[in-house]
Amino acid sequence: MTQPNPYVLAADNPSTLLTLLRINPSLASGLDEHGYSLLHAASSYGHLDLLRALVHDFKVDVNLTDEDGETCLFVAESLEIAKCLVEELGVDPAIKNDEGLTAQEMIENDGSFPTIAVYLKENAALAPDAIYLNLKDLHPPPFLPPNVSVNIGTMSETEPNGGLGDIDPEFKRRIDELAARDDFHSEAGQIQLRNLVADAIRDVGVQTKPKDARRRTD
Repeated sequence: MTQPNPYVLAADNPSTLLTLLRINPSLASGLDEHGYSLLHAASSYGHLDLLRALVHDFKVDVNLTDEDGETCLFVAESLEIAKCLVEELGVDPAIKNDEGLTAQEMIENDGSFPTIAVYLKENAALAPDAIYLNLKDLHPPPFLPPNVSVNIGTMSETEPNGGLGDIDPEFKRRIDELAARDDFHSEAGQIQLRNLVADAIRDVGVQTKPKDARRRTD
């Protein structure tokens, strides 16, 4: 019996493809004669569940490229797919194809999916360190205690932490651990980040309270 073409299934019948992949997982990372992958097909045809399964369950490299050096982000045709690839699955938007263009530049030049091009352009401008954290989505932190002030100025070369003393290693560990999680960019991850920042600010207030402070009784 002839095995069905997985690339055709990726376009027309993703549920049947997933059944086939569970029987033969080696097909998940395969490429056709043009370097076209199942990731590219899932992205192009808008199959979110298939995309997630390929990356999470079958461990396919989300930055897999075809014969033109293009990842599956280059063939995304919906904003939902582009956001899933960037924010959830961790595709690298900075990868350039053989023509030296990023996905954003190629999509922008093509003019077919302007909302995706705008999204990728705005996203790329947010963080040069490839941690795509949209700060404007964060709720403002609690007000600082009355006896705490913030000085914004130039950091002295002799004060690597800006004169604030040693960074709490536990706080740094929690930040690093949160940033390394797969759901860092999700709503739940951002809520945890906001809570962590709020806790740190409250700790500053406690640590800077004068030891001889007394409650007024008059």
